[in-house]
Amino acid sequence: MAAGAALTPVVFAATDSGSDSTPDTTPSGTTPQTFPATRTETATGTAPATTAFAASYVGLRWTGDQNGAGIRLADGNWQQIGTGCATVDGGGTALVAADEATSYEVKTPAGATDVHTVAIDCTRGPGRTFHVPSEPTRVRGVRYLSRPAWGADESKRYKDGKVNTPEAYYPLQSITVHHTDTPNADPDPAATVRGIYEYHAVTLDWGDIGYHFLIDEAGVVYEGRYSGDDLVPAFNPDGNLVTAFHTAGFNSGNLGIALIGNLVSQPPTDAAKASLIRLIKVIARFKSLDPQAKITYTNPVNGVQKDNETVSGHRDWLQTDCPGQTMYDLLGEVRAAAAR
Repeated sequence: MAAGAALTPVVFAATDSGSDSTPDTTPSGTTPQTFPATRTETATGTAPATTAFAASYVGLRWTGDQNGAGIRLADGNWQQIGTGCATVDGGGTALVAADEATSYEVKTPAGATDVHTVAIDCTRGPGRTFHVPSEPTRVRGVRYLSRPAWGADESKRYKDGKVNTPEAYYPLQSITVHHTDTPNADPDPAATVRGIYEYHAVTLDWGDIGYHFLIDEAGVVYEGRYSGDDLVPAFNPDGNLVTAFHTAGFNSGNLGIALIGNLVSQPPTDAAKASLIRLIKVIARFKSLDPQAKITYTNPVNGVQKDNETVSGHRDWLQTDCPGQTMYDLLGEVRAAAAR
């Protein structure tokens, strides 16, 4: 396979999805599978808010100082909101685990305006049926869950009847590692991926989930940002990378992989680290990247340049603690292993 060629799944299977599917209308090579539809309730300002359902997460966004926000859930204790992984221009944002709360209250930095919150339930909504590939999907031996296999509602990519962020593709230059800054020991990582998708696509108005791939603690790889109907995750048939939303100002040509959990003081599991290395190795090998090289990244949209590593952490691009200190400390080991 040529170095510039697109990565191709071993198994070709339809990945259509819909809410009214029945076995009689299931495309060949797929199996109907039901996931809870994501429910949301939005609010503005900092007054106490209540929800009609138990919330899995609360997403926040405001204009003003990035630091100094907090949230109070059902236990009555205020908790400080960190900067997390996502960033927005001119303000702050966070996704906070809500522990099935039905009410919450937020506080924002002094002078903050345009405060918006959204309660997200990604586990108990009405069932929605998807056409999931019957056989495992793989990219050069790396098994992954396609978007329908984790319950991605493709309607969330649309706004006012149009694709919110139309796909744009550029040659791959770099790979950036993140953590999702969500709780560890996640009992339902697919639900967490759906919650992040809702938060990124709708609350932050990115039109899709911000990462190209996600990896849970069991080492399961999830397809992230939609890249087309060719069944090749992250890339188009010409081998170019779809632009995602994981490293503001440096997204085009930059592939984002997020480990699910909080890796500030707890390291990734062995399974998650092994999957990360394997995925980076496959992508780097077939796109002619040296995982241990230093590069000058050039944004193909505006020409902005930045010296960095081929495989870097989110904090190497922007002011953030992502991907967490323990994961960041392991990047040298990851680069070396991926290069072998």
